[in-house]
Amino acid sequence: MSRRSGWCYKLLAVIVVLAMLVPALTGCAEGPRGPQGAQGSQGEQGLQGPQGAQGEQGPQGPQGEQGPTGTTMSAYWTGNEIVQTRFGAVKGFEDEANTWVWKAIPFAKPPVGDLRWKAPRDPDPWEGVRAETAFGSPCWQNNPMGGLPFGSEDCLYLNIWRPRSDETNLPVYVWIHGGGNSSGSADRVPEYYGANLASRSNMVFVSTNYRLGPLGWFTHQALRTGNKRDDSGNYGTLDLVKALEWIQKNIEAFGGNPDNVIITGESAGAMNVMSLLLSPLAKGLFHKAMSQSGWANTTTREVGEASVNEVLLQLMVNDGTAANKTEAAARLSSMSNTEIGTYLRSKTGPQLLAGYGTSSLGFGLLDLPNLFADGTVIVADGADAFQKGTYPNKVPIILGTNKDEIKMFYFWTSSDYGLVYQTVARYVSDFWKVNGADAVARGMSSQPDQPDVYAYQFLWGSSLGDTRQSVLPEPYGSGLGAFHSLDIPFFLGGDTINVFMTSMVFTEENRASRELLTDAMMAYVAQFVWSGNPNEPGSGLPEWTPWSNSEGESKCILFDASFDALDISMSTTEVTTAGLVAEIEAISDPTLRNAVQTALSFFRA
Repeated sequence: MSRRSGWCYKLLAVIVVLAMLVPALTGCAEGPRGPQGAQGSQGEQGLQGPQGAQGEQGPQGPQGEQGPTGTTMSAYWTGNEIVQTRFGAVKGFEDEANTWVWKAIPFAKPPVGDLRWKAPRDPDPWEGVRAETAFGSPCWQNNPMGGLPFGSEDCLYLNIWRPRSDETNLPVYVWIHGGGNSSGSADRVPEYYGANLASRSNMVFVSTNYRLGPLGWFTHQALRTGNKRDDSGNYGTLDLVKALEWIQKNIEAFGGNPDNVIITGESAGAMNVMSLLLSPLAKGLFHKAMSQSGWANTTTREVGEASVNEVLLQLMVNDGTAANKTEAAARLSSMSNTEIGTYLRSKTGPQLLAGYGTSSLGFGLLDLPNLFADGTVIVADGADAFQKGTYPNKVPIILGTNKDEIKMFYFWTSSDYGLVYQTVARYVSDFWKVNGADAVARGMSSQPDQPDVYAYQFLWGSSLGDTRQSVLPEPYGSGLGAFHSLDIPFFLGGDTINVFMTSMVFTEENRASRELLTDAMMAYVAQFVWSGNPNEPGSGLPEWTPWSNSEGESKCILFDASFDALDISMSTTEVTTAGLVAEIEAISDPTLRNAVQTALSFFRA
């Protein structure tokens, strides 16, 4: 794996683990209504929800299912908190913002025993009514505080929120959590909860777990059986495909429209959104997409297998099978594939985690390759498909990054937020913009069969030296700015950020600013989900025009607000690798230039 690939996996993993620090320490006949309009318009009503985007016809729902008491229960939403899925009945509970929530619904059979390192299978049907008041277990992952790992292999559960109304045919908003594909869960932090978005945007919100780390992405010849899905190594990706298949077959029972599904995610969740765009198995399972601070990156199964071989050596040392890695290599060379497979399957989740080195960024993060371009789950071209046009799922999409992405990771080990800090952070964050938004948008927009591509940059919290004051208090304005993950509560309507950071950056002084921008960003995305176009006629918001590859034409919208007013505008600036390299080479101060080049060395490998 290249230094660049390894770095991006480690970097994208940190955010959700940081969020874990504090927990570790302590349907109408007239048609559905649309989302609420942006706050501040003169008495405007919420937009009238258009019909869902046309996509592949979802599976025909049954006329009725046998209920748990022997009565026939509808397979469509009736307004009742007890819902009959194709596998059994589930009970929802009242939640915030006048919503229902159904927690811990199994969308696949627990991937344990013989199902470890295999594509997910349908869940077993159950009798009676599942009435879960707690979220499902997270998948196995390291403890960021250095304690024992936590989680379970029995972790494939999803959660659903929807408005407490009788409306049907509502769009479906699928949220994929971040965490570098080695940590996190659907319910890790409160801003992941779906009540606010479901209520304000009048949608069905689904959040889902997926296998992580060596149980989610793991490939070795000793585990292969000839089944292409089971042999892919992309088990976390397959879990997400399975969740989308479950949604297609069951979401009508919750009042959702299976023909209007958007997949969204932030950080590694956004990387997984991109992997689903690259997956032939996901074709027709979603109709729109949004990537927040993602990265277009895949790797090969060869890289994955080399990693597993190194893990095998460490496992043998850990359990005393070998005294050192040299002895372990000799022993491994004498083992058959059957013996290697049996050995790997004998290990528990925590034992597998202990076979990996943690990243230099700390917090128990794993340095492991994932998202394998195997040709079955992910196209053989991998992320290059976005430039070649060979990605199978061309849907309307929003791509974006935050102005100061990298400051989230630099802040904790720095005390001087002066010129060197700001310059290095600026260029690293701009490279993130290239790989997470601009280069992907250009590649996609070059394809004649790609629908509109919309791009954004989130600036709230950032400062421009002496010319613009940050709305964050110091030292957070200069030290953090518009950092990685800060956009999540603005898109989902929350009022917290990574739990422990809330009191640092969300203040009474910037509350009005936050609320103004949240209303606007949610209005844009709601309109996009309902119609495929983020612009609501008469909203009073600036027009968000699609990305254009033509020089001097619109590229991305800039999301910002001062203490008392929105500051949203279109930008014609495109950030490119070549342009950034030229700017860096032109820095006259050799010390400053060297600092930037050192920080960016992983991009040049």
